[in-house]
Amino acid sequence: MIEALVGTGLAAAAGLNAYIPLLLLGLLARFTDIVALPSAWAWLENDWVLGVVGFLLVLEFIADKVPAVDSINDFVQTAVRPASGGIVFGSGTAAATPAVPDPSTFFTSDAWVPVVIGIVIALAVHLAKAALRVVATAALAGFASPALSVGEDIASVGLALSAILLPVLVVIVLIALVIGGVRLVRWSRRRSRQRPRVV
Repeated sequence: MIEALVGTGLAAAAGLNAYIPLLLLGLLARFTDIVALPSAWAWLENDWVLGVVGFLLVLEFIADKVPAVDSINDFVQTAVRPASGGIVFGSGTAAATPAVPDPSTFFTSDAWVPVVIGIVIALAVHLAKAALRVVATAALAGFASPALSVGEDIASVGLALSAILLPVLVVIVLIALVIGGVRLVRWSRRRSRQRPRVV
């Protein structure tokens, strides 16, 4: 159960920002005893991998705050975020187990199951986030994008840290995000109806 919460939290965080959970997992495994990745996932704590992920995080952080560029970024991230979700779900759930099956037996064992689950969770979160962003952007004529992006980054950090440090909180954070998303959609729709129309 705890492994599922860890993986779900990390994959959902990847659906909001692909690089935050990857970087957190790698840094915590590299510099602390909080995360102990099995050998099959040890590449996440490699200096080069951490450097590349950190660089990509900075690029994504900037691109996602610029109106119009954020739409292109969301399109590109439709492939990146699910891939990241698969990686962090697989490594996060495997971190609590003694070993991950050899890569040559990936599809003949059950090793692919957590990866696919992570891909599905991250993709679902990403698509919901993108739809929410469209509604809010339309209601606020594009001015909401930077604020929403910052909120998504904060939520991604919160989800990833919850998943790693206190997995039980993942359920609470996910419920809070769903409630917040529903309220934002309702508020955006009310604002759209109240906006004067140009004839």
